[in-house]
Amino acid sequence: MIKFNSKLPRVGQTIFSTITAKANAEGALNLGQGFPDFDGDNFLKERICHYIEEGKNQYAPMIGVQSLRESISQYFKAKYKLAVNPDLEVTITSGATEALTCTILALIEEGDEVIVFDPSYDSYVPAIELAGGIAKRLNLVGEEFVLPFSKIKEAISDKTKMIIVNSPHNPTGSSLSKTDWQELSKIIEEENIFILSDEVYEGIFFGGVNHFNPRSIEALRERLISVYSFGKSCHMTGWKVGYAIANPELSNEIRKLHQYFTFSTFTAAQMAIADYLSEKVENFLELGKFYQEKRDFFVNGLKESRFKVLNPKGTYFCLLDYSAISDLSDFDFCMKLISDHGMATIPISGFYESPPKDQKIVRVCFAKDQETLARALEILNAI
Repeated sequence: MIKFNSKLPRVGQTIFSTITAKANAEGALNLGQGFPDFDGDNFLKERICHYIEEGKNQYAPMIGVQSLRESISQYFKAKYKLAVNPDLEVTITSGATEALTCTILALIEEGDEVIVFDPSYDSYVPAIELAGGIAKRLNLVGEEFVLPFSKIKEAISDKTKMIIVNSPHNPTGSSLSKTDWQELSKIIEEENIFILSDEVYEGIFFGGVNHFNPRSIEALRERLISVYSFGKSCHMTGWKVGYAIANPELSNEIRKLHQYFTFSTFTAAQMAIADYLSEKVENFLELGKFYQEKRDFFVNGLKESRFKVLNPKGTYFCLLDYSAISDLSDFDFCMKLISDHGMATIPISGFYESPPKDQKIVRVCFAKDQETLARALEILNAI
């Protein structure tokens, strides 16, 4: 038998694959995986068909279709009053995960330390390890899942090269305020540390206000790489179109990796999204309102249940504390939910290296149509 050494020896099947396989086998309602069960705008589908029929089926420019990069620049100006250079600072990637991975591999070297906050998205640490880096994992604090600023200061060493921040946050739905970002900026102002800001849910923010964009803090821009996802904002996760924004020097390094990973991203999808973003920008600007209706319907529907709902500030995820219901671990509780009640959720421990002791929380996705959410409420209220 041929022998080899795995570059990711600790990586196995993800919790999402495990839960989905169990849910499919049991025919369970799946609120585990983070994707909508409804389709995107018909305008988008018409435009992609238009461009396919028009013959836009060859390679796109490596950095992305010009019209899409310009539409992104205009969007940032309209929403955040920020100037973004479409040619030098915007790179279109095949999903946000590619942008995240390209950034980590471009900037992290052997022995570099990267601070990651758990619970965290599962692609961060494998990318760090592939780059030869070391992930220093700190837990977010309390039911609000806030940054542990004192522990960040303690964790920074002369080997620290990057801090990865996710806001609005998957899986908790928490977010960083302007004050949080200012505090983080102050901590690293004398350090040679990059900030990788995962903002794929930037459009899904509640309370009638916008997500705070850290590019608004001038002192951060030189070291900031911001990553976004059209899959989330267009309800088209399968199209896998994302983008990174960084200063020209950092963008150049990210593009060096991107050109050898995928080179370019699906041409017709880029062109369709460009039209959608420029002609129907209100759908992006009102995305929070769209999802807040779903969040409120779901959260209000659980008021009489035995679950404690940790109401999210953003994203399309919600955490449910089941400590009043069961002493089972979150994984076992999720398995029992599937087998006994026909509903799939995700155990939050799957997002941690070291989960807090006795934490009993599961994540649900409310990016579902009204009928699906009503079925879910009926199941959860009966537990």
